[in-house]
Amino acid sequence: MYKCTTLEEARKKIDEVDDEIVKLIAKRNDYIKQIAHFKTSVEEVKAEERINDVISRVRHQAIDLGLSPNLINDLYVRMIDAMVESEIAEFNNAKSF
Repeated sequence: MYKCTTLEEARKKIDEVDDEIVKLIAKRNDYIKQIAHFKTSVEEVKAEERINDVISRVRHQAIDLGLSPNLINDLYVRMIDAMVESEIAEFNNAKSF
């Protein structure tokens, strides 16, 4: 990890990390939209078991990295909920053609 020597430098590094996080979330969302085309029902889109597996995996990863698993849990639940809605819309659009 890079060691900052000033407040401004630390803030600049945080902004760079935030930019990467947003790009990664967009990339994840693109894959979510692709997945919608492989599914056959809205129930399959919701994939509760897969969601639970993802949440469990990222919680464990957070613990390994010294992060709050509750923070990661909350972020992922919110992100996944929004992406499931996006996936449902993509699924419905794909099936209407």
